[in-house]
Amino acid sequence: MKHLFFISFLFSCVYINAQHKYLTKNGVIQFEASVPSFEEVKAKNNSVTAILNTANGEFASLALIKGFRFKVALMEEHFNENYMDSDEYPKAILKGKIKGFSLHKLTKLAKKYILTSTLTVHGETKKIAIPILLKKVNNTIYINSTFSVTPEDFNISIPKIIREKVAQKIDVSVNFELHEKK
Repeated sequence: MKHLFFISFLFSCVYINAQHKYLTKNGVIQFEASVPSFEEVKAKNNSVTAILNTANGEFASLALIKGFRFKVALMEEHFNENYMDSDEYPKAILKGKIKGFSLHKLTKLAKKYILTSTLTVHGETKKIAIPILLKKVNNTIYINSTFSVTPEDFNISIPKIIREKVAQKIDVSVNFELHEKK
């Protein structure tokens, strides 16, 4: 009888814990490092995984570096081989906590929050506070944000020959539609 109770309790805890998670495997991260008068330096990744624990506001996302697509295939190849060293550093990871998060406060109107986090790219980790917009429509939580980073933040060197063709500040935008984990 004790074993039956323990097993029932364990399954109910797992079920309750699962109810606190919202996730996606189709998040979008886009970045742009274009400079006027030169070729567009812009890429998009449509396969970003993200999860939000609605019980405590913890958030994490993972993007495979080779998942970023450019308009020009050669630019994508240079990005992966020469700058990001994608074979050695295949992932970008963002982990953090949303300040003041409460699932019950989310509505159809987007509300501003701060994601206090660490961003790991190219083997380097940096603390970063990211402004985000959150809203909840039906059973979907939407997270949108724009922020900037620099190649130097993550020890990414841009060769002198093309340095003037790439912006010193990289603008990043993220869009996640998180669905309740069942």
